[in-house]
Amino acid sequence: MSVPDIGLGTSGNDDPDQCAASVEAAVEEGYRHIDTAQMYDNEAAVGRGVARADVPREELFVATKVHPENLAYDDVLATAEESLDRLGLEYVDLLYVHWPIAAYDAADTLPAFDELYDEGVARNVGVSNFTPDLVAEAADLLDAPIAANQVEIHPLLPPRDDLVETCDRHGVDLVAYAPFCRREALDVPEVTAVAEKHDVSPARTILAWLLEKDCKPIPKATGRDHIADNYAALDLVLDDEDVARIDSIERRYRKFDPEGSPWRE
Repeated sequence: MSVPDIGLGTSGNDDPDQCAASVEAAVEEGYRHIDTAQMYDNEAAVGRGVARADVPREELFVATKVHPENLAYDDVLATAEESLDRLGLEYVDLLYVHWPIAAYDAADTLPAFDELYDEGVARNVGVSNFTPDLVAEAADLLDAPIAANQVEIHPLLPPRDDLVETCDRHGVDLVAYAPFCRREALDVPEVTAVAEKHDVSPARTILAWLLEKDCKPIPKATGRDHIADNYAALDLVLDDEDVARIDSIERRYRKFDPEGSPWRE
């Protein structure tokens, strides 16, 4: 199964009951891609939501990420199994390197991902927050194909041409996290103008813009109305003028930039 076009993000959703309910609601709405991480401390709640959803497991695409502190070879293997236990699953559809920082060492970390891929623990492997150079390095070292690079992408931080070109060359999908820049992009005039033109929400507009750019957004949402509105972006078609208008936003801002981030270089 390839990475579905839109998914449910769960970063910051640390209320177990709310998290499980949002996952269940999203699957009922039609989502098949659910994204979590060891760092989010909600894998167990995500697993509860997946278990409650009335959809065959093979139709779901569940992704999680290995914490930056757990990226030494042995730790990857051990904590991936712990993630499966918390999720209540026999495998994940996509296992990411969360950030190439802290314990990450390409030559030590990536062979563990190959091993998990070969064992079927991870149906796909991915990277997250990787620059073009780091994507190319990982592609050279991994035997398994890289399914996705999950990076911060939104109207204030559109996908860089060099990143798009590198990912295209290696067959890597771009998965866009924080697509609304934690709501900061929702009231940008260029976004609201396009939203008003189509009589839809700014959130739906941004997601449609990302889809036009061949990015696969994973917006966080907890309420059923927002979950449904985000999913409806699949049916919103923006024209070239709409895309160009959002592209014309001059402000640039990166929301997530931890110590050691490769994007600081």
